Amino acid sequence: QVQFVESGGGLVQPGGSLRLSCAASGIYFSIYAMGWYRQAPGKQRELVAAITSNGFTNYADSVKGRFTIARGTPENTVYLQMNSLKPEDTAEYYCNKVSSVATMKPGAFASWGQGTQVTVSS
Repeated sequence: QVQFVESGGGLVQPGGSLRLSCAASGIYFSIYAMGWYRQAPGKQRELVAAITSNGFTNYADSVKGRFTIARGTPENTVYLQMNSLKPEDTAEYYCNKVSSVATMKPGAFASWGQGTQVTVSS
């Protein structure tokens, strides 16, 4: 049984920063490509950041230069550092597997975690 737990969201002013954390169990987390997804009300879920098992990263155009994805210690954690946040970044953020980091192709999902809410507002 694969389980994901996201944390670190909150309310932040435009231009501020947040660091999201993802922990997984039930899989050999470090051998899979992983990513951060987000979904805002009335919009499709989108993959915004991804990382391969050996550390290659890629990002959606909307967040390039502002977000950084990294694997942490212990090895069953993945982080998303978000800087220069904008109101349009407001969404529920989730972590899950990625099919192709190079092409930003989402994976086939067995389950989703509860997500963590990010709200960017004055």
